Amino acid sequence: MGKRRYTKEQYVAAYNEHGSARRAAKVLGVSHTVIIRAVQSHNLNNGAPQPGMRRLFFDIETSPNLGFFWSPGYKVRLTHDNIVKERAIICICWKWEGVDEVHSLTWDENQCDKAMLEEFVKVAEKADQVVGHNGDRFDIKWFRTRCLFHRIQTRAKFDTIDTLKIARGQFNFNSNRLDYIGQFLGLGGKIETGYNLWKDIVLKNCPDAMDKMVTYCKRDVELLEKVHDEFKRYYEPKIHRAVATGGEKYDCPECGSPHSEYHGQRTTKMGTVKHRMRCKSCQITWSISNRTYLDYLREKIKNESGV
Repeated sequence: MGKRRYTKEQYVAAYNEHGSARRAAKVLGVSHTVIIRAVQSHNLNNGAPQPGMRRLFFDIETSPNLGFFWSPGYKVRLTHDNIVKERAIICICWKWEGVDEVHSLTWDENQCDKAMLEEFVKVAEKADQVVGHNGDRFDIKWFRTRCLFHRIQTRAKFDTIDTLKIARGQFNFNSNRLDYIGQFLGLGGKIETGYNLWKDIVLKNCPDAMDKMVTYCKRDVELLEKVHDEFKRYYEPKIHRAVATGGEKYDCPECGSPHSEYHGQRTTKMGTVKHRMRCKSCQITWSISNRTYLDYLREKIKNESGV
């Protein structure tokens, strides 16, 4: 009697019920790679995040401090005593990797960002990884500072990817600004704007200006994901998506695909052998240990023999 055949929907249901591809595969008596392929295909067709890792792309727009000064100039010294109104976050925009919709939140009619932050904390808590451009130095710290101001509890540490750090560390662009990188890669740039937009929001509470600000911020988030998609073949993934879905270490750590191929080896100065792998789906490369490589060979032989 041959093995029972299942539909893609049954594979997805088994994955959702058991929480990992490996456990679902054991119950159904199939290879875990079959489960992973089915879930990836299902999520891609339904606009849902890929399994194993929820990657969040986000951006914030902030207001300036308002205060007293008697004359402008480059050498004017102002202390915190000059502040009349503290800076705050005007809006937050975000999207999940692989999902088209970009979400947004704005401060309230009193220019208070507390309610917005309380909502975004719930979103951020669901993320396995958070991506921003200059996010580590700017967006995350601003977000934490305003949460602290309002005594809103948030995660102690986020696993982050900062595309600005990748730009500086891996490449030599004429400018590391997101706008320039997007145009350099043929992805388009940011929406042009000026300080009058901030003035209309902060000083006049103009709803049209706020709509323009949200549109501007949403475009930044979309551009951020596109730039990251180009960058991800040039940095080592921080989270192993395949293992998170119940796959193997020799499967792709970025997209989780089981379609990997051997790409040579290297020996470290300590005499440790490392084997390079390449994903046939997203083209990234990564290294595995000799032990994992032997597991890869055993699985490959098993699949080729049909056992």
